[in-house]
Amino acid sequence: MDTLETSKSLDKELYSRQLYVLGLPAMRRIQGAKVLLSGLQGLGAEVAKNLVLMGVGSLTLHDPHPTCWSDLAAQFLLSEQDLGRSRAEASQKLLAELNGAVQVCVYTGDITEDLLLDFQVVVLTASRLEEQLRVGTLCHEHGVCFLVADTRGLVGQLFCDFGKNFTVQDPTEAEPLMATIQHISQGSPGILTLREEADAHHFHTGDWVTFSGIEGMVELNGCDPRPLHVREDGTLEIGDTTAFSRYLRGGAVTEVKRAKTVSHEPLDTALLQPRVVAQSPQEVHRARCLHQSFCSLHKFQQLHGRPPKPWDPVDAEMVVDLAQAMGPLKGTEGEPLEEQLDESLVRTVALSSAGVLSPMAAVLGAVAAQEVLKRRCRYDGQTAVFGADFQEKLSHQHYLLVGAGAVGCELLKGFALMGLGAGGSGGVTVADMDHVELSNLSRQFLFRSQDIHRQKAEVAAEATRRLNADLQVTPLNLQLDPTTEHIFGDDFFSGVDGVAAAVDTFEARDYVAARCTHFLKPLLEAGTTGTRGSAGVFIPHVTENYKAPSDAASEDAPDPVCTVRYIPATTEHTVQWAKGEFDDLFCESAKTINSHPHALSSPEGLVKSQKQPLLQTMRGVLTERPQTWRDCVLWALGHWQLRFHYGITQLLRTYPPDKVQEDGTPFWSGPKQCPQPLEFDASQDTHFLYVLAAANLYAQMHGLPGSQDQTALRGLLNLLPLPDSQNLDRIFASELELDSPSGCKQLHEDLKTWSKGPSLEPLTFEKDNDSNFHVDFVVAAASLRAQNYGIPVASHAETKRIVGRIIPAVVTTTAAVAGLVGLELYKVVGGPRPRHAFRHSYLHLAENYFSRWVPKAPDIQKFHHLKWTCWDRLEVPAGKPERTLESLLAHIQELQGLRVTMLLHGSAQLYSAGWSEEKQARHLSRRVTELVKKEPGQRVLVLELGYEGEEYDINFPRLHYKL
Repeated sequence: MDTLETSKSLDKELYSRQLYVLGLPAMRRIQGAKVLLSGLQGLGAEVAKNLVLMGVGSLTLHDPHPTCWSDLAAQFLLSEQDLGRSRAEASQKLLAELNGAVQVCVYTGDITEDLLLDFQVVVLTASRLEEQLRVGTLCHEHGVCFLVADTRGLVGQLFCDFGKNFTVQDPTEAEPLMATIQHISQGSPGILTLREEADAHHFHTGDWVTFSGIEGMVELNGCDPRPLHVREDGTLEIGDTTAFSRYLRGGAVTEVKRAKTVSHEPLDTALLQPRVVAQSPQEVHRARCLHQSFCSLHKFQQLHGRPPKPWDPVDAEMVVDLAQAMGPLKGTEGEPLEEQLDESLVRTVALSSAGVLSPMAAVLGAVAAQEVLKRRCRYDGQTAVFGADFQEKLSHQHYLLVGAGAVGCELLKGFALMGLGAGGSGGVTVADMDHVELSNLSRQFLFRSQDIHRQKAEVAAEATRRLNADLQVTPLNLQLDPTTEHIFGDDFFSGVDGVAAAVDTFEARDYVAARCTHFLKPLLEAGTTGTRGSAGVFIPHVTENYKAPSDAASEDAPDPVCTVRYIPATTEHTVQWAKGEFDDLFCESAKTINSHPHALSSPEGLVKSQKQPLLQTMRGVLTERPQTWRDCVLWALGHWQLRFHYGITQLLRTYPPDKVQEDGTPFWSGPKQCPQPLEFDASQDTHFLYVLAAANLYAQMHGLPGSQDQTALRGLLNLLPLPDSQNLDRIFASELELDSPSGCKQLHEDLKTWSKGPSLEPLTFEKDNDSNFHVDFVVAAASLRAQNYGIPVASHAETKRIVGRIIPAVVTTTAAVAGLVGLELYKVVGGPRPRHAFRHSYLHLAENYFSRWVPKAPDIQKFHHLKWTCWDRLEVPAGKPERTLESLLAHIQELQGLRVTMLLHGSAQLYSAGWSEEKQARHLSRRVTELVKKEPGQRVLVLELGYEGEEYDINFPRLHYKL
């Protein structure tokens, strides 16, 4: 898309999560875009909010119609005080507050051809078909990107016309694939073997790649993109390499994204020849019927000057007749089809078409926008679809929202507009222990710049009350985990109707899901990564419970310490190592000296503390506490030599490049890349950056002034000698010497000077501050480590993403998944429904992919005559007086016919048939509450049953011992 050039600087911290998704060039184009948005009902408000948060150059609002009651069901920018005001003018102030870098203005005249020429993008919502056709034709003629969006009750549509030759620079908007090379053969074709076999599955025949960092076959480095052919064994054909030098070691292969040109039809053509992409013939037919439904709704409004009345059978039949009068359904070329119009579907659409639902506006508004109706209550648009009784039930619900981040804020907005918990006994409790950061503001619209450093839960609750003053929101600055079970316990969950999870790790989702299974509460969950998003619904006794993806454990788990420390194989390993270096050198060592004076009292105390390797590294080449900037530079230079030259040579003495293992295979093979020591060169940027950052951090830790004078530092480095091997040998004494008082004697003497001075300042890593040398150190250290091992180097942005465990995010995906959760919430609140009524969802906005499917039923487990699922439990009252353990086991046998031979509470064993008779008798005579510690307010003790015999491996349902 061509856009106006902009001189405005881009706030990379504000848009940090979005930059990981879109990239800097795309963000520059967005920042220069001028957008006209016509229609500021529910869907239009969603579009406007998303565009402002994403940082478009300017947004012009057009909607002269007065605010009415029905707008408040989905238009979160309006309030009762705005009734009668122009929707555009009433929305402008709040939109402008979302992002000060975006110019938000209002246009009050007619949309003319001259006006359209001032914009790169035009979006119509809440518009008549005649207006859509007129504006769409003009935009197509002048090369202006044109979008139309509409929602009618529970259905919606979106049309895009980006011109005849629209170039998509990156069809997937995913990071280019990058993998480490193990070997490249000379031949035609040359065969490339990847270091990690799993990486081969990510490449596909037809992908284009280039190369970097190769030693030997240097002709490939920086070459023009080459096409790949993936072989059956996972190796890659990369074209003729016969004339190239012999491959020696190292290097990376990187995917090159290829632009794609797309041609769009104008609206008048698209209406006659609708193109449908769906997963099944049934979905294709349904989509064509919905297209005909929308056309007939437009025709009805043109004839009667209004939409069909809510649940009016006469109006609905008129819409069906209009749809039938349009003739048979049409294919992609406009040809008539034999498929019959689904009159029942058209009728259903017509009956609820006047309704306004905030989740529908959120889903469609994630890409573009609209929503309509005119009544006298803020929930009238919703009531038109579901009825007054449902609205009353919705208002008395009490939900727990876990997480007030990007998805959590969108869910809260939806709850406020829907009226969830807005009645006397209803409410929403939001739990989140995090604080607002600058990077949150580009996708979490409830937060403003003045909220930075405040608790997310409190800010989100305040902002939500401004959207709907009737909503009862209770913020808790806590996270849901085992440490807070005394708060989120039996009493709390007894008053909760359901849970919405908006957390960003699989570990956290697993825990929330386990609590929902324990308390038999429905769970709605959503998450995003870039332009990909998912939403799920889990209903007790109806669907399966939540299970993290099979690869989730490996994503959340850290890599093995030995791998990261000695044999890194991936870019992630080098960044993890560099972050560990930062923590040890500038945080843990300072904490140790400040809080463990006994460790410095004697060589014996130093050995006992087991901190001697850490403190020895912190001391480095210095024998006394640093006093000047020069001392800090000397230490940084010495540490560079220790880590990237001397340490590698020592490793190669132990494991030489030609070392062979007992089975005859080379030690340095497969993922283990043989490292090479680096030679310090102050003229190389990465070498220099490391010393600059490390010296400044060392100075900060010791309370000394640092320096950013790079010219002076280069001059100083030319004067300072590199530490000799004898000095380095002293620092890296053998582990045997460090484990003895005699080996620690010199270290102990040197460190005594550190303990006599002022306390050291531990430096806590800050990923979002680029001015304090924290990120600079990790970037430089990871880059040098990668050079040691021939691993692809992480960029500055990629390093921040890895070390900060940052999840790429963009507001459009967030809004879409929150809307999908809202649609499932309607079903959950509406009452008991069969499993086929619910839907899990997955979307990929970059590829216009959207999939929904029915959740699985819970697995049924069997043991003899017993059957149960994950939602079942055995419930046994404690009784008055409380029964003994022997009585409890007898009761279970009588009730279930199950002879329990083991009873557990957590990891504590309460009973085992394998114990001695004396021990069994001692436990069986006692009450359960005498054997298990009961927390205040706890109503149920959860016990696990064991059955020994017949070699059964059965997970029996939990025993809920009701107190």
